[in-house]
Amino acid sequence: MSETIDWSKLAEVEKIKYDSNYLRGTLAESLADPVTGAIAADDTQLSKFHGIYQQHDRDLEKERKRQKLEPAYSFLIRVRLPGGVTSPKQWLQMDRLADTHANGTLKLTTRQAFQLHGVIKKKLKPAIQGINEVLLDTIAACGDVNRNVMSHANPAESDLHAAVYELAGALSAHLMPQTKAYHEIWLDKEKVADSKTEVEPIYGIRYLPRKFKIGVAIPPYNDVDIFSQDLGFIAIEEKGKLIGYNVTAGGGLGSTFGIPEAYPRLADVIGFCTPEQAIEVAEKVVLVQKDHGDRTNRKQARLKYTIDRNGLDWFKTEVNKYLGYELQPAKPYEFSRNGDRYGWKKGTDGKWSLNLFVEGGRVKDTEALQLKTALREVAKKVGDAQFILTGNQNLIIANTSEKDEVNRILKKYGVWPVQLSGLRQNSIACVALNTCGLAFAEAERYLPTLMDKIEAILAEHDLTKQEIVIRMTGCPNGCGRPYLAEIGFIGKSLGHYNLYLGGNFNGTRLNTLYKETLSEEEILAELRPIIADYAKNRSEGEGFGDFVIRREYVKETKQGKDFKH
Repeated sequence: MSETIDWSKLAEVEKIKYDSNYLRGTLAESLADPVTGAIAADDTQLSKFHGIYQQHDRDLEKERKRQKLEPAYSFLIRVRLPGGVTSPKQWLQMDRLADTHANGTLKLTTRQAFQLHGVIKKKLKPAIQGINEVLLDTIAACGDVNRNVMSHANPAESDLHAAVYELAGALSAHLMPQTKAYHEIWLDKEKVADSKTEVEPIYGIRYLPRKFKIGVAIPPYNDVDIFSQDLGFIAIEEKGKLIGYNVTAGGGLGSTFGIPEAYPRLADVIGFCTPEQAIEVAEKVVLVQKDHGDRTNRKQARLKYTIDRNGLDWFKTEVNKYLGYELQPAKPYEFSRNGDRYGWKKGTDGKWSLNLFVEGGRVKDTEALQLKTALREVAKKVGDAQFILTGNQNLIIANTSEKDEVNRILKKYGVWPVQLSGLRQNSIACVALNTCGLAFAEAERYLPTLMDKIEAILAEHDLTKQEIVIRMTGCPNGCGRPYLAEIGFIGKSLGHYNLYLGGNFNGTRLNTLYKETLSEEEILAELRPIIADYAKNRSEGEGFGDFVIRREYVKETKQGKDFKH
């Protein structure tokens, strides 16, 4: 077969995947190499399928070069966690591994997953084994496969919520790579005698052209940003019963400065399926992308470009052909918001759940806030609580009968209750510097400081309670979903950001570039008169993103191809 493939026309990673012996490569040898803190170049690509990214500390980069030392390599480990639900035992294990094998913090991601940062090479395998000890894993958390499946946060809210959570788990399991490489390399399982007999029934030997993301939402809450997903399922209910899902396809927010043909795109609704059809629909959409996605240019390899290149009607026809039947027409639905709902909520079973704000998704202790210690104590003392990661980097202490004990612990450490502005409640920041190699500027470490100053402007106009979606990333790849924000910042260079305005509060519209390469002083100078205008001239119930379009600060971006950096 390899003789029939012209590798010179394909992206380099395609040959790496093909030659990897189903994702094994030389990972075992790279891990055993004591000479360097890194792994081999090809293995850095393969390691992503195992839930790992190689990084280095960019804060130390200049000094390491001056001393003629290799970069301070470390690794990010991402845990696959469909639907975001964990037990107290699993939370405590992740908390412990953060201290013993990583940098002492936990990152709650925008895909409802854990990340460990700062894991050095010799601790990679013990850390992954520790994750698996509590029935978690890192398989397919990254790489050219279906990644962590997101769903509405708390399955205990109703039977409908439980069904959606169950679908997220079933989708994740069905689309899991079948190779035994992960178990051999990380868990010391017996090697396959002849791996040539292995098959990947869905992915084949070269897997997908690019990453693939799935989310499941329950209107009116779009808390997984369904239109940012390659594939989405919008739950449709009648009289409290789940009757099926509207299917969305073609979302994706990654883009590249200076390459206009790489752009964010929102998914289209392509039809409706019954609950029994959802798994099959997902598989066939993945197969259409596997067979027709661009393997020559990774910047054009996501499903969104496959659809735009061939047309939405073509895509619908292909999906129906692969299915052997037609998707039904989409059903009516409406979204009202795309953020989290904070505070305590009582379930139908009488138990309580607290949606807790976690700034930047970073669980750590500081002098001002001992969040990590507080959550550890909750996990130890409140045995019936679940810990549910949301799609907005926050945490739900869920489904407990011990509300008073949770309140006591959180109050003891200053975690809850707290007063948060409507802006801060709806904030997201990617990791960016110091570890992400793609970042041009800060995000997680800087956005809280910038929000302090924007909040001061909001306070001047009595707008601190007004909910406004604000997001910041260190580069245009879109990990923090900045293109859906009412106020979005994307790092252009150290200390400078592009400012985007005009997304909306329910996550159904892309924003638009307002001004380029702004310093902090310039950002505040640009926002100040707009906020003043909003305070004075907004209509009843009008969101900030809708206002800036009505007042023509920016024009509405109606489709991804129109988006400009």
